[in-house]
Amino acid sequence: MTNIFAERLTPDNAVLAMIDHQTGLLVSCRDQDVHLTQANIRGLCHTANVLELPSVVTASMPQGPNGPIMSDILDILGSNVLERPGEINAWDNQDFKGAIEATGRKKIIMAGIVTDVCLMFPALSAVADGYDVYAVIDASGTWNETVRDAAMMRMSQAGVKVTTWAAVLAELMHDWRSEQGLELGSVLAEHTSYQWVYSSFVTAQQTK
Repeated sequence: MTNIFAERLTPDNAVLAMIDHQTGLLVSCRDQDVHLTQANIRGLCHTANVLELPSVVTASMPQGPNGPIMSDILDILGSNVLERPGEINAWDNQDFKGAIEATGRKKIIMAGIVTDVCLMFPALSAVADGYDVYAVIDASGTWNETVRDAAMMRMSQAGVKVTTWAAVLAELMHDWRSEQGLELGSVLAEHTSYQWVYSSFVTAQQTK
């Protein structure tokens, strides 16, 4: 019997879901530095873009106080946003759920703001429907660390795989010798302190 917790993400079996990264919600995220949150979100989106993963971006009532999707996501993944009229749990929206189903992929790389609602609720629902969900905790955000930790524990108890965006990148890349290895390395360098490792490598290559 296959252990789903040992199965790997691949560019062919995963879909990215970015849920409610809206400007009105972002201002309340205090569980990590706001600039780090922004860098992590951009890194995750860049990873999906490099690997040409199908992506679904959704917003809850963007004309209301939650505001529009942050421009960083739209700049990288495109401006096609699935707007929900009122459902708090994105999985309750048939257009969102249908967009995921239409990809034919059972592994969902999922991030959302706020973590304990916009990410946790659809993650739990998708797992209940047989999907394998990777909750990217550092490309999500919420009120404080206590709230984040409680959400992480509840998701873990339900079988959601709590992870980080850099771990997702590494798992998808699998091997530095892959066709996208160098480009994914540059994504990691752009958004993390790996930049010094990457820069020294590039410099060394140029001097050969």
